[in-house]
Amino acid sequence: MYGSKFTSRSLLFPIILFLLLSSFNFASVLSDNEDAGDLEDIEELMAIDDEQESGENSQPTTQYEKNKDFVKKSEAEVLSKAQRIVLELNNDNTKRVIQENEYVLVLGYAPWCGRSAELMPRFAEAANVLKGLGSGIVMAKLDAERYPKAASSLGIKGYPTLLLFVNGSSQSYTGGFSSEEMVIWARKKTGSPVIRINAVDEAEEFLKQHAMYAIGLFDNSEGPDYGEFIKAATADNEIQFVETSSTEVAKVLYPVVKPTKPFFGLVKNEPEHHTSLDENLTSDRILQFLENNKFPLVTVMTELNSAKVYASTKKLQVYVYAEANDLKKLLEPLREIAKKFKSEILFVAVDIEEDNLAKPFLTLFGLEESEETSVIAFDYNSNSKYLLESDPTSRNIEDFCMGLLQGTLSPYYKSQPVPENKNASVLTVVGKTFDDVVLRSPANIVLEQVEKLAKHFKGLDNLVFARIDASTNEHPKLQVEDYPTLLFYPANDKSNPINLPTKSGLKDIAALINKNLKSQDTSAKDEL
Repeated sequence: MYGSKFTSRSLLFPIILFLLLSSFNFASVLSDNEDAGDLEDIEELMAIDDEQESGENSQPTTQYEKNKDFVKKSEAEVLSKAQRIVLELNNDNTKRVIQENEYVLVLGYAPWCGRSAELMPRFAEAANVLKGLGSGIVMAKLDAERYPKAASSLGIKGYPTLLLFVNGSSQSYTGGFSSEEMVIWARKKTGSPVIRINAVDEAEEFLKQHAMYAIGLFDNSEGPDYGEFIKAATADNEIQFVETSSTEVAKVLYPVVKPTKPFFGLVKNEPEHHTSLDENLTSDRILQFLENNKFPLVTVMTELNSAKVYASTKKLQVYVYAEANDLKKLLEPLREIAKKFKSEILFVAVDIEEDNLAKPFLTLFGLEESEETSVIAFDYNSNSKYLLESDPTSRNIEDFCMGLLQGTLSPYYKSQPVPENKNASVLTVVGKTFDDVVLRSPANIVLEQVEKLAKHFKGLDNLVFARIDASTNEHPKLQVEDYPTLLFYPANDKSNPINLPTKSGLKDIAALINKNLKSQDTSAKDEL
């Protein structure tokens, strides 16, 4: 998600700079290689067969009445029903299932995968809901470890993996990971981007099952505004769209105002419950409106919603990390602050004890071991990061956010404490001393792998050797694309360091340093 600017680095430099960096990679939200417990519980939940449910006494009259039994049944009964809906794939039937069905959503999993264990019950619930809604999509699972040949044929490489096959061609799953989000995504991708509601009782049933949705009110489901509404509903992957031509139905679904046709609004289960879009309902405006308003004022990050947060297109983002009890106390003040920057800044709150969620970002600031409340920010317009270095009071956080919005904050660069370099043959450089030791020094400078080189060139006043650990020190003028890196900063042109070959022997590197030193002497004589 983040560019190379935010990755860890190890660097070495002196007008020649040698950097040994290790890059930090964010783990895929849908990949997990940790050992899980035994598979007994998973198999009990997902012991899927091809039997069809029998003994249904009556046929519901609306699509939501069809789902009443699902809402009322116990969790165990729901999962038991799902077990008879999800199809188990193997080496023998996989090809046939994919080829003979228009839509197949496949969950590839491994028995030992913890994330698979978390996702499978939600997948089963989604399968049950989709059946109740009359969807023709086939929901299937594949033990990719037991059937590697079938997994390979489908393109399953990590666990868990979700793939949608449309007439045999696969596409990656891009929705959320709750059962409701999977249902919404699957219906949108299989030709049902919008639910139409004609009666008040249908609307009331709809509300029992949806906490977040977009509503459109139109005359007879026609006209240019309606066309743009359908276009936006098809393009969006996350939010359930619902349409009606009845003002009575609209009042049930969006009770805070009296909607007039055409109307578009967003309903969320959070303090800012209702938000509407004014006139000129183009698909682009609708999609941008949803992007600006789909998150809560403050999103509390969890494993379940982290992928959605990371995928946000908001260019300005503020993260607050705190211990769980402190976080609860901060939420309300943060919501009040967020209201002032609505549609402009994404606010995220993270429990600092959730290592998988907290440490990746805190490491970028050297705060991975901190237990104190931290407020950080990112501006993806400039790929810059920022740290609130004062107390995290409401006033200070609000000022910090205003500075982020106005572009007046100073980017944050990690740095170790300033070292003592007295009498050192090789200087240690940190982020705070990079300007003075490297950029402002009148000498030529080289980094790391330099102990022997430093002894070889000992006595030259115009050549300095230095090293820097870029995993804990950063500077805006220190940009590295490959590792390890050896840089030579010419005394007469510090803005254009010369890359020296790191795989060469010390003799060859020494020769290159001499060559660059002599070229500077020649340039100096020519100027005279």
